Amino acid sequence: MLGNDIVDLDLAKIQSNWRRKNYLNKIFTAEEQLMIVSASNPDEMVWLLWSMKESAYKIYNRKTGIRNFAPKSLSCTLSSNADRIKGTVSINNDIYFTQSEMRPSYLHTIATPIYHQLAEIRINIYQSPENLFDYKSTKPGCVSHHGRYLALVY
Repeated sequence: MLGNDIVDLDLAKIQSNWRRKNYLNKIFTAEEQLMIVSASNPDEMVWLLWSMKESAYKIYNRKTGIRNFAPKSLSCTLSSNADRIKGTVSINNDIYFTQSEMRPSYLHTIATPIYHQLAEIRINIYQSPENLFDYKSTKPGCVSHHGRYLALVY
């Protein structure tokens, strides 16, 4: 099973005011809030953690059939390497491994319950209007879209 999430960072700047009172408390654990406030770019950290939670939740939902996205119940940890940001998301007793890529205009995260599968996931990202095709016929393992971007993983 695969999960993925994409965030159009330009759109997120316009549509979301994560700095409003109590927003972080509703979405992020105390440890995650500390990562956000101590980050060199808090905006990017918010969307990185959000994207990790979303991509892991998509797997968890398909696995369990539980449709209750309670983001604070998903706990993220991070570790970085040169060009990719790796981490984990814990949901109840399940752990999902994530890998994220930060670009100037978008952030994309993939997730899987098996660590070594991260290297095997094929990713296709399309920017509007190029994504106007029948992508379902390609049978992606997971689909994500936000703003100008469509992300398919296989």
